Amino acid sequence: MTKPRYPSLYQLNTRVRLTELSRQLGRFATLDDLTDAELDWLADLGFDWLWLLGVWQTGEASRQVSRSNPAWQAEFQSTLPDLQESDICGSCFAITGYTVKAEMGGNTAMERLRTRLKQRGLRLLLDFVPNHMALNHPWVEENPAFFIGGTDDDLAREPHNYTLVNSADGSLILAYGRDPYFAGWPDTVQLNYGNPELQNAMRAELLNNAALCDGIRCDMAMLIEPEVFERTWGIRPEPFWANAIEHVQQQFPDFLFMAEVYWDMEWDLQQHGFHYTYDKRLYDRLRDQHARPVREHLYAGLDFQDKLVRFLENHDEPRAAATFPFAVHRAAAVVTFCNPGLRFFHQGQLEGWQKRISPHLCRGPNEPTNQNVQAFYLRLLDCLQHSALREGDWQLLDCVAVAEGNDSWDGFIASAWREQGRIKLLVVVNYAPSQGQCFVHLPFDDLQGGYYQLVDLLGPARYDREGDRLFSTGLFLDMTPWGYHVFELQKKGIGIS
Repeated sequence: MTKPRYPSLYQLNTRVRLTELSRQLGRFATLDDLTDAELDWLADLGFDWLWLLGVWQTGEASRQVSRSNPAWQAEFQSTLPDLQESDICGSCFAITGYTVKAEMGGNTAMERLRTRLKQRGLRLLLDFVPNHMALNHPWVEENPAFFIGGTDDDLAREPHNYTLVNSADGSLILAYGRDPYFAGWPDTVQLNYGNPELQNAMRAELLNNAALCDGIRCDMAMLIEPEVFERTWGIRPEPFWANAIEHVQQQFPDFLFMAEVYWDMEWDLQQHGFHYTYDKRLYDRLRDQHARPVREHLYAGLDFQDKLVRFLENHDEPRAAATFPFAVHRAAAVVTFCNPGLRFFHQGQLEGWQKRISPHLCRGPNEPTNQNVQAFYLRLLDCLQHSALREGDWQLLDCVAVAEGNDSWDGFIASAWREQGRIKLLVVVNYAPSQGQCFVHLPFDDLQGGYYQLVDLLGPARYDREGDRLFSTGLFLDMTPWGYHVFELQKKGIGIS
């Protein structure tokens, strides 16, 4: 199976999709009911990875918390005005066991699906939640020392961070899973990475998962970093990730690790062995709609950027179509997905859906497809299959003013993609709410002496330009607010005839 330098990933909310299929089929749908046509559609769009969100076992105790929490109920109701209790199946991150849900067909159905994916050149990504388990995970009774314990005083002082549970040793107080900045997640209990036996058990879970899929996305991966864990719990554990990743890759050398990570810890986790880390910073800067911070973010070296996961939405973020006005949405998507890194798309993003679906729900709203958003994304995905964008060498370009006092150049973000030493694509975006002009420097010797047509792969624009002028002066651009081009440079001959 080929592995492009810059792959694309599609995230599917498995529980929501199977609920849709169940209604269509008039029976409970399993992973076997994901049709070949649906998988063909993903492959034809150029995706390399399918991330199936929410396939593991979850428990009744955590589900009841989801169904009774008033704040969560308000969120669910806003997503589904016709909300039913059966729509709330509990967070897919409150896990009781790393085996595929029986109602989805179990591990055997997952193995059959993985075979069908491989036949289409698609690889399978699943979830791993390192920080916590569901309230009624078997370890609570069997190995309570695997969890962070508390005292009566802790429970009285911080009822939002501790809970009373039952175990084989009687009642005990355990901490909710949490990060150091927010109250605990009341449908989970916190794993204790200060316990070496817990670390061994989690490495074993990782190894079992690796037999079922081609990679995992690790939820809130930075929470178990020694300095973060110590800040949260006052316990400094031995490092986990580097040893765990090496442990898995000894048996599965091509297995991929992706980290959900924040707080400027992306580089740290890359150094521990993660192949990809979330790039929330780029998303935040694009959402703020200022070009210079976005451009400055892209100054980072490719040893860092190549391992970033670029996205405009996911199950944790609001929908892109609801966050960005359409013109800004398109410009942000070109910046996000036409620069280095793994390109991550979320179910419903291509259709322009507006409502985020909580990971606690197993049904989503019926939303119409936004034809304009869909048409844009289909053209963008076709563009992303260009060999230069999948395998080429990327370079950020300088943009300069066309005249003294014209500062509109500062809204531009431009880059080039090269293959076999020659420039193939030029990506330019005016990420600003006003008309802008600039010269884009093109410091590529191979342009000299040639005559080129610049063909926009995302629109109708075509321009004829002399290579000598492009090399010496740069490309002049005069672009509308939030305008964008992905120009393919097609050499037409030597000189102008």
